[in-house]
Amino acid sequence: ADGGDAELELSAVRHQPEGLEQLLAQTKFTKKELQSLYRGFKNECPSGLVDEETFKLIYSQFFPQGDASTYAHFLFDAFDADRNGALCFQDFVVGLSVLLRGTVHQKLKWAFNLYDINKDGYITKEEMLEIMKSIYDMMGRCTHPTLRDSAPAEHVELFFQKMDRNGDGVVTFEEFLETCQKVSQLQRGLRRHRHPP
Repeated sequence: ADGGDAELELSAVRHQPEGLEQLLAQTKFTKKELQSLYRGFKNECPSGLVDEETFKLIYSQFFPQGDASTYAHFLFDAFDADRNGALCFQDFVVGLSVLLRGTVHQKLKWAFNLYDINKDGYITKEEMLEIMKSIYDMMGRCTHPTLRDSAPAEHVELFFQKMDRNGDGVVTFEEFLETCQKVSQLQRGLRRHRHPP
């Protein structure tokens, strides 16, 4: 009977992420949710680490109609908080917690970090164009109506018209945050106007 107990104990240990208490403090997930996420993560990545190529393969399955590899690269960089070229469970679950349950400020900081490709604290037109092209590539050519080749560049120009408040050619996190919050307030106001209490 001892062998069975030991096997059961080992199984429980295997599905217990390292530093569970730390992850409970760092994320907005419950213990049960973390254990469930960990089981799924270990199922997909038995080594406990995901390299960029594996991440691209997994992510590309969600966008069979296009090429998601470039966008997946940017996404991988945003999740890889310690910049070591591999995602561990902690990197994954901390990013997921922000995206699913973070405050508006945390989500906007995460999005800004995604767009700030070289992580210098500014979004340039070149960085934004790379991101936009990767999104259009990921969506594929089957979008309706069919998009012009100039669509990503036009999107970037609109983004900078709204975001680059001082006209210096780069967007800081403060500009990004301020514009997003204004848009959010405007949308809430419009919803209230359309659907009065």
